[in-house]
Amino acid sequence: MTIFEAYNDTKKQLKNAGIEDDVFEAKQIIKHITGYSNSQILTRYTEVLTDFQQTSLTLILKQRLARYPLQYILGKWDFYGRSYRVGVGVLIPRQDTETVIENCLELIKDTDSPEILDLCAGTGCIGITLACEKKDSKVTLVEKYEESARYTRDNIQLNAPNNAKLVMGDVLSKVASEKKYDLIVSNPPYVTKEEMANLQAEVKYEPETALFGGEDGLMFYKSITENYKNSLKPGGKLVFEIGYRQGLAVKEILEENGFTDIIIKKDISENDRVVFGTLI
Repeated sequence: MTIFEAYNDTKKQLKNAGIEDDVFEAKQIIKHITGYSNSQILTRYTEVLTDFQQTSLTLILKQRLARYPLQYILGKWDFYGRSYRVGVGVLIPRQDTETVIENCLELIKDTDSPEILDLCAGTGCIGITLACEKKDSKVTLVEKYEESARYTRDNIQLNAPNNAKLVMGDVLSKVASEKKYDLIVSNPPYVTKEEMANLQAEVKYEPETALFGGEDGLMFYKSITENYKNSLKPGGKLVFEIGYRQGLAVKEILEENGFTDIIIKKDISENDRVVFGTLI
């Protein structure tokens, strides 16, 4: 079987299984088993797969057709131009979250050596990206669960920011809140009880602790806002990723806690995705 034949067969099987982004996923799988870039695949598409590559392809497809997340199968995923290790026990980085990064960078672009706190860090993709993009920053990432923290540590080492550090602890217990920060950011669990019952098959493999945000999905927003507002410097910013229906509710939480200049931002799909405010 050639690379071209393998790609077409993979795409067909994914499509027949009801996987929406069959073209993109087929490309990712072929790149993974061959180790080739997109351009290399285009020039070597007549090359015959080795027995090992064919076996790898068979095993990957078996898992993916069972709706096991492709990111977990491959063991890594790209976010904001960098590769992050992922696997069971950690939330998968999503493109929607890049909207959080863009807004954070805009908010701190004129701040010298900003102190940043990333709560519910998971893979660390938010805090690590900010540390890499804003090289004079000092970023503290907080994660409660060791299953996730092992990925945070690996990703800090993988992306080599010497200005990022991990702190273990429960954000609901005000971990790392004794300092004063220029920016506090969090992509907390925000899926409602109703939504948890209707998750996509792939999402059900991700840790419930990184998804479930209480009955109304707002538990972490309320706790973080109340417990960490005094950890912001004057003029400091609190930035949240939100579910697409939570913008006004989270805005109200910030208003009730004394934040001003509260703004709701949309992601590339035109869904509400980010809420941030300023503490005077």
